[in-house]
Amino acid sequence: MPRMADEEAAYWDEYYTKNPPKVSGDGKSGFFVKHKGNIVVLDDLCATYLHARSESSRKTPSQIIGELVREKIAAVMP
Repeated sequence: MPRMADEEAAYWDEYYTKNPPKVSGDGKSGFFVKHKGNIVVLDDLCATYLHARSESSRKTPSQIIGELVREKIAAVMP
């Protein structure tokens, strides 16, 4: 990724100083509140496997996990 020129950095600095991002702070919205039930912590082995498989298959870790779960479900379903 190319580095920002000084002029571009100054522009964005001034822009975000004058237009700070709006946050709700209401505790009802935001990424982590909306996805708190979907955040899972993985051990190092699982994370390494997902990372390697996602790079080789060009799929997201969520897609890979979905495929693995569907395979397990199909194996136990009649």
